[in-house]
Amino acid sequence: MIDPPIGLVFPGQGTQRQGMGEVWRETPSWELTERISEATGENVPELLLSTPTEQLRRTDLAQLTVFSVAVMAHAEAVRCDALGGTVVVCAGHSLGEYAALTAAGALSVSDAAVLVAARGRAMRDAAERRSGTMGVLVGAPLGEVDDLVAVVRAAGPEVWVANVNAPGQTVVSGSPEGVALVEEYAHSIGAKLIRLQVGGAFHSPYMEPAVTPLHRALKDSAFASAHLPVVANVDAEPHGGDADWTDLGVRQLTSPVLWERSVRTMSGALGCRKLVELGPGKTLTGLIKRIDPEIETVSLNDPKTLRASAAA
Repeated sequence: MIDPPIGLVFPGQGTQRQGMGEVWRETPSWELTERISEATGENVPELLLSTPTEQLRRTDLAQLTVFSVAVMAHAEAVRCDALGGTVVVCAGHSLGEYAALTAAGALSVSDAAVLVAARGRAMRDAAERRSGTMGVLVGAPLGEVDDLVAVVRAAGPEVWVANVNAPGQTVVSGSPEGVALVEEYAHSIGAKLIRLQVGGAFHSPYMEPAVTPLHRALKDSAFASAHLPVVANVDAEPHGGDADWTDLGVRQLTSPVLWERSVRTMSGALGCRKLVELGPGKTLTGLIKRIDPEIETVSLNDPKTLRASAAA
């Protein structure tokens, strides 16, 4: 019997919380925290075990902790043979793209950690230069969100579509005034805006100052010449070892995350009827169910769940 083709998906910033590493502490994959600490100069075990949630909202720390848990979950899932099929593609939501590149064999854990740290610092610096925020619009189709954002921007305040997550769930990003105006007018398209606790206007032109430092870090990174395809956020297309990940990574800073299309690429052209989420939380599993309820989803977010999956 041939194992079914599966895709691996990795969450982004926002799933971090105090003590998120505690459940992984006694697993063999915990040794990765020392490797990531060496690569980045951060005390990753301390961040994962005792740093308060409020402090982990800091962009660079949030990204590093979520990445660390995601790669630990992947390493442990591979070790326990818990994935339940043949992995044919990987994808990650925003920051999660770096865990996806690691799982796909495009980057070593250490090299990816260096990039995550550089990206986090660059995005934090960009956010400090220009105040911004984000909010998720729930209940309206993308076309109507696009129209509303265009109306608000034409009136002066700056706001853009940042994440196309699932049918009826679109994230907007921009100035506090722009997001507030979208919130005020959301009822006109039958939607509600929920503010996100983030440190800046990510995936918008406000991140332009982060482009140069991240470009430098990406150009200095050793990407493998051959690896499993990774569906990129910026175009929702699968890219292998011949891809220009420097360009894709830089564009991701200021471009929308096309998550709905990415999931449809995995389930459609690439034939995945099962997607496995690896890392903290179950955010992506929830989005995938909204995108295509027929796709089997598994969230391996702690060792107990992972062992149960391996035994099934």
